[in-house]
Amino acid sequence: MSSFSLHQSLAEDAQRAAPPLAEFVAAFSRLIDTRPDEARVVRDGGALLADLVARDDWLPDNFAQPDPERYQQFLLHRDPEARFSVVSFVWGPGQTTPIHDHTVWGLIGMLRGAEDSQPYALAADGRPLPEGEPVRLAPGQVEAVSPALGDIHRVSNVHTDRVSISIHVYGADIGAVERSVYREDGTRKLFISGYTLPAQAVRN
Repeated sequence: MSSFSLHQSLAEDAQRAAPPLAEFVAAFSRLIDTRPDEARVVRDGGALLADLVARDDWLPDNFAQPDPERYQQFLLHRDPEARFSVVSFVWGPGQTTPIHDHTVWGLIGMLRGAEDSQPYALAADGRPLPEGEPVRLAPGQVEAVSPALGDIHRVSNVHTDRVSISIHVYGADIGAVERSVYREDGTRKLFISGYTLPAQAVRN
């Protein structure tokens, strides 16, 4: 089985095991079917995501496991036409991302724990400069990012003693999108994130 097919199969398993997730995917698909503009995606899609993360009793355990080395990105849904994807981000204690962008709209819903998102703007020489104060997300809260709204940030798990989990929805198959990491010296590195395989799939 190819990596693409394996991730797809595991995401389908997650939805079968978690009816609230399956209902969210169906509702979000109906929204995307209407070809909404970004403002409506943020408003209506954000409301759907807020409903999903309002309760923390549905995410299957194998999509909620941290890794001591780096944060994890588990695919929960990939639209057949790659119009959107849903990803579980699992943060070990104190873990953080590099400064990065997305290039598409994104919705971030906090399911468990808390995270800080520090926005950045690029100086004329390309150096990323902090823009305003970090935005803290608590369980049930939703934040939006996009090239129009502000797309460059660094995300950190607020907690140094426990895991935090956020559910992300992006306007593409985000694991296949070429994006950028921004270095302090003004250079940037292109990357494609891919997705994390749940431990059970790795063992099999």
